[in-house]
Amino acid sequence: MKVKLFDEVHEKDLEEQINNFLYDNDINVIDIKFGVSVSVSGEDQIYCFSAMIIYT
Repeated sequence: MKVKLFDEVHEKDLEEQINNFLYDNDINVIDIKFGVSVSVSGEDQIYCFSAMIIYT
């Protein structure tokens, strides 16, 4: 069993990275965990979109 971690600022970038990984690798996906975190810096909101693919 292996894992692959992804971390992007924009959700579309995360989607693209995951789709590319799945397309480029012949793997058996067991599970995908997804998370979003947000922080505030002054008046800006900073998002972090992450995913972990568990596969064999």
